[in-house]
Amino acid sequence: MLQYKDGGLRNVWLANGYEVRQTRHGEAVSIRDQEGLTRAICLALTRKTGHLTGVEFRYIRSAGMLVSQSALATQLGVDVQTVARWEKTGKVPRWADKLMRLLYAAHAEGNVPIRKAMERASQVERLMQQKIVVQESRAGWESTIEDCDAMCA
Repeated sequence: MLQYKDGGLRNVWLANGYEVRQTRHGEAVSIRDQEGLTRAICLALTRKTGHLTGVEFRYIRSAGMLVSQSALATQLGVDVQTVARWEKTGKVPRWADKLMRLLYAAHAEGNVPIRKAMERASQVERLMQQKIVVQESRAGWESTIEDCDAMCA
C-alpha cells in the first residue's frame, strides 16, 4: 500500500491504481485515473464522521471542486481570510463543514445549479485577475486580454 499525501492529506492509503517507477532522479509514482481518485477521496471525506480538518477542507475545495479560497468565500458569504484561517488552523465551523460536504456531494453528483454557481464564482475570480490592453495600430484599435501581474490593481 502507498500513503497518498497529495494536498497534505495524511490518512489516505492506496491499495492499487498506481505504479512505482524508477527514474534517473529516483522513484516516481504514477497514478492511474487521477480525476477518479480525487473524486473518490473527496466523497469519502464528505461521508467521514467527525469534523473535516483544515487540510481535508482545503483538499475538497481545491482538488475536488477546483475553486479558489476567494470564490468559495463569496459562495459562503465570508471573507477570503476566514476561509484561509479555517484551512490553516483546522478550526472549521460546524456550519461550514456541513455546507462544504453538501456542496461537494451536489457538485460530484452533477447538480447543475450548484455546479454552475461554483463555476460562475471561479469565472468571476479569473476575470478579476485579467487586464484588457488596448493598443492603437495602423489598422485601428486592437485589444488583448492578459493575466494580471503584480502591476495590476
